[in-house]
Amino acid sequence: MCGIVGYIGERDVPSILLVGLERLSYRGYDSSGIAVLDHNELSFWKKLGKLHALSDELGKLTIKGDIGIGHTRWATHGIPSEENAHPHLGPKKKVAVVHNGIIENYLILKEKLQKQGMLFRSETDTEVISHLIEFFLKDSLEDAIRNTIKELSGAFALAIISETEPDKIIVCRKGSPLIIGIGKNENFIASDINAIIPHTKQMIHLDDNEMAIIEKNKVTIKTFNGEIVNKEVQTITWDPVAAEKSGYDHFMLKEIYEQPTVVRNIISKLLVDGKFSFNHLKLSRQELNNVNRFIIQACGTSWHAGLVMKYLLEKYARVITDVDISSEFRYRHKVNGINEIVIALSQSGETADTLACLREAKSRFYKVLSFVNSKNSSMDRESDSVIYTYAGQEIGVASTKNFIAQLVSTYIFTLYLSQIRWTLTEEEIKAKLDELKKIPDYIEKILSETEKIKKIALKYHKCKSYLFIGRGVNYPSALEGSLKLKEISYIHATGYPAGELKHGPLALIDENMPVVCIAPEAETYEKMISNIEEVRARKGKTIVIATEGNTAIHHCADDVIYIPEVSEDLTPILAAIPMQLLAYYTAINLGCDVDQPRNLAKSVTVE
Repeated sequence: MCGIVGYIGERDVPSILLVGLERLSYRGYDSSGIAVLDHNELSFWKKLGKLHALSDELGKLTIKGDIGIGHTRWATHGIPSEENAHPHLGPKKKVAVVHNGIIENYLILKEKLQKQGMLFRSETDTEVISHLIEFFLKDSLEDAIRNTIKELSGAFALAIISETEPDKIIVCRKGSPLIIGIGKNENFIASDINAIIPHTKQMIHLDDNEMAIIEKNKVTIKTFNGEIVNKEVQTITWDPVAAEKSGYDHFMLKEIYEQPTVVRNIISKLLVDGKFSFNHLKLSRQELNNVNRFIIQACGTSWHAGLVMKYLLEKYARVITDVDISSEFRYRHKVNGINEIVIALSQSGETADTLACLREAKSRFYKVLSFVNSKNSSMDRESDSVIYTYAGQEIGVASTKNFIAQLVSTYIFTLYLSQIRWTLTEEEIKAKLDELKKIPDYIEKILSETEKIKKIALKYHKCKSYLFIGRGVNYPSALEGSLKLKEISYIHATGYPAGELKHGPLALIDENMPVVCIAPEAETYEKMISNIEEVRARKGKTIVIATEGNTAIHHCADDVIYIPEVSEDLTPILAAIPMQLLAYYTAINLGCDVDQPRNLAKSVTVE
């Protein structure tokens, strides 16, 4: 959620902040604002709507200064408005604060401050922070912030500047990511590497319960208790050009077309000279051999990947596997078993619910294996073992290439586990890996034949509701397809196991209901055909994803999208591609903002 950026140095502060906010706009775009200190005087500007509104406003002004903070918002407390936009100032306008996260006890704090005579301008939880800092501000800004933090319950990443100490930015982290960029005669702060990597590749990652005092030529990191912390400066190898659209109309389309390259990259990283290569997997072969149960927890698209992983782990590695939505796992009274391992899936490695579950699991002495895309993220640093998914940077809010990366990396891990546990022979594993290596070519084939999908999207884009159905390993595919469509086109869509149609969903079917039927060659193919016939009997419109060469499918399909022939276990990878494109072109036909759909943000860092 939300994006934070800050700068202290000799360059043009508003320009640095605006460029950083633009690169963070996928994290929030309801409103935006900046605060700048010039000759000990604090000035701020806030605008409702997307960043260009703020940029247009600042373009009319000449703003000087050498220190500033900025924020792009995804609304949680309070509607999108200029009053609720960040930065928030204290009652005397001496302190400016930008904040990611949620202050759970803000109403109690607000009531106390109002009794002290303080007036509030917004509906947000953040404003209590700026008021508290000014309330405690006597001598030291650092002490005032430290006293404020003691009052706060919840999660936060904070950046604060003040007229009282105009030569520093102070930042704090508890449960929401913050990064410091180290430059020469300048320093940066951000909630995401993407905001500052054009300026520096030298980064420090704050951990929970740490604060940093950032000056032009100095960074001091302390615990909330005031103890000095020595942190390693890490060099980031990301290429900032990777975040550009490279000639595509949208980041989402670019990322869809990057998927063959992503799969090839994963295979090259996790399979070296024909052997499995998990360099960061610290769980021993003995621990993996002895595991009695996996507990997968994730959110959204990652949860769908986890459901596919469950099918594979139970089928090949013969390990009982549960899959939980992270926001539910944390509050479920789980019974601990012997030799159980928690698997966490996350693109950002900062997903609040997934991260909270990781910590809950470790507090109950589970070993945690995480599949993450972002190196040096909180989940990366806090897990017992990590497998990187190597999707590269993903800007589009609707996850595409990261989903494919999770499917491929978890598939390879499953085969590795099957080797350890002797549940598959070496010949069987080799055959499956040989087939996996063909997947990039198959994805490219689907991407080269998109005209059919464009026509289908145009044909049905005015429909008000969709149903997606699948069986077995493609039931999660139905969930993922429906999520993609509803995320970016705002069309109501629901995924169901096809066998459940007669238990309720058939009541929804009529001549205005398109039903996407995922029906490749599989163990349950004949059952799936029966389910499609049930839809046809109720006059539903059937869009069938089928295996190449299956001409018989036309008798029960209004429209057919073919995918290359592969074994059933790999069909979710290929089936995802046409559903991503269907969602994309449907949204385009409706004039929707594909990369920044309403009410959503890329990285969900609040519970």
